[in-house]
Amino acid sequence: MSISSALAGALSGLTAASRAAETVSSNIANARTEGYAPRELQLSAQRVGLTGQGVYVDGVMRRVDTVLLRDRRGAEAETANATVIASFWTGMEQGYGTPTDPMSLSGRITRLDSALLTAMSSPESSAHLTAVVDAADQLAQMFGKIGNQIQSVRMTADGEIATQVNEVNRAVAAVAKLNTSIVAVSSGGRDASALQDERQRLIDSISGILPIKEIAQKDRRVALFTTNGAVLLDGQAFKLGFQSTGLITPDMTLESGALAGLTLNGQPLRLDSAGPLAGGSLAAQIALRDSLAPQAQQDLDSLAQDLVLRFSDPAVDPTRASGAPGLFTDAGQSLDMANLTGLSQRLSLNAAVDPDQNGAAWRIRDGLGATQPGATGFSGQISALQDALSRAVPTGFGSIFPANRSFADLAAQLGSVVSSSRLTAETEVSFGQSRLTALQTLERAGGVDTDAELQDLMLIEQAYAANAKVIETVDRLIQRLMEI
Repeated sequence: MSISSALAGALSGLTAASRAAETVSSNIANARTEGYAPRELQLSAQRVGLTGQGVYVDGVMRRVDTVLLRDRRGAEAETANATVIASFWTGMEQGYGTPTDPMSLSGRITRLDSALLTAMSSPESSAHLTAVVDAADQLAQMFGKIGNQIQSVRMTADGEIATQVNEVNRAVAAVAKLNTSIVAVSSGGRDASALQDERQRLIDSISGILPIKEIAQKDRRVALFTTNGAVLLDGQAFKLGFQSTGLITPDMTLESGALAGLTLNGQPLRLDSAGPLAGGSLAAQIALRDSLAPQAQQDLDSLAQDLVLRFSDPAVDPTRASGAPGLFTDAGQSLDMANLTGLSQRLSLNAAVDPDQNGAAWRIRDGLGATQPGATGFSGQISALQDALSRAVPTGFGSIFPANRSFADLAAQLGSVVSSSRLTAETEVSFGQSRLTALQTLERAGGVDTDAELQDLMLIEQAYAANAKVIETVDRLIQRLMEI
C-alpha cells in the first residue's frame, strides 16, 4: 500500500467516524422525541480498481418498523372511534339519570305516580292536585331536556366534522410539500431524515382521525390512502370537502339534504360503516350526527309517544271532547302520528290543568273538559290517570323488544339499553387502548437504545483514534523522507 493510499483511507475513515459520531449524538439527544426514528450511517468500501481506498459514506438511513407503524396507526384510529362513541353513550346515560336519582327520568315518573296516589287519598286537597300538575310538568320538561341534549350532540358532531376535515386537509397538503422537499434534499446528497421525521409526525397527527395507509414510493415520496381505499395523497394532495350546518333540528337528516355530506376532490363519499372513511374519530362523529343520535332521538320520541297515548285514551277522561289532547300534548295539540320526530322537545302539559297557562289544577280531579269544580271527594278521575301511567300495555320500538309494560318499566328498559350500549362502547375503548399501549411499547422498544448507542460511540472513538494514528504515522514517514 502506498503512502498516498494509506493517507486517503485514513482520511475517509476519519470522515466516516465523524459522521457516525454525529449520528449517535443525534440518536441519544432525541431518544425521547416523539416521532423520531433512530439513524444508522450507511457505509460502503471505496475502491480504485481493485485497490481499497477507505470507506464511502452512502448516507443516513432511518430505522422504522413499517408493519408496527401501520398497526399502531390502525389501533389509534380504532381507539379514537370507540372513545367518541363511548363518550356519547356516557352522556346519554347521564341525561337519563340513574333510577334512584329523583331528578332522573325514572325519578320523575316515580314522582308523578306518587303524586297521583297521594291525590287519590285526598282528592279535596288543592296542594296535592298542584303537586300532580308540577310532577307532570317536570316530566314533560325532562323529555325536552334529553331531546335538546341529543340535538346538541349532533350540532357538536357537525362542527367537529368540519374541524377534523380541515385538519386532514392541512396535514395532507403539508405532507405533499414535505415529499417535494425530501426529494430535493436527498437528490443533493444531503440528509433528509429530519424532514422524514416531520412527515411521519404529520401523518401520525391524522391517524386517529382517519385510518391511514402509507405507501412508500420511489425517491422517498409517500402516498396516503385510507384503509378502505380513499386516495388522500398520490403525487398531488386530494382535498376533503364539507360544509358545517350549524343549527340542527330533529327533522334534519343527510338523506333529506338538510345536512351536508363529505366530498373528496368534489366527488361525494359514502359515509356508512362500509364507506372509504370508516374507522377513526371522523367516522364516529359522522355516525353520531347521522345515525346514533337520530336513533336515540327516535327512541326518546317513541317513549314520549307512549306517554301521550296513555293519557289520550277516551276511557281515561270522558270529559274531554273527541280528538282533544289528554294530560300530555304535542305542543298544546293532539298527537299527530305522521309527525313524531322531535316529539320529546314538543311534549308539554295540557294548559287546562296548568295555572301558569290560565288552567286549574282541580281538573286533575274533575276532568280536562270540566267547566267548573265538581265534588271534592271524587277520586275516580285521579285513579284513571294513575292507572293509565301504571297499566301494563303492549310496548316495543327500536331496540326495545315487544312486551306488556307500565310506563315506568318502559322507561327503565330504555335506560337499560342506553347503559348497556355505554358498557359495550367502554369495553371496546378498553380493548383498543390496551392494544394501542402494547403497540406503542413495542415501538418505543424499537427506538433509540441509549446503551447500544454508547457502545457504538466507544467503537467509533476507537476507529477515529486508529485512523488518526495512521495519519500520524504517514506524517512521520513523509517527514523522514523529506530529511533524506
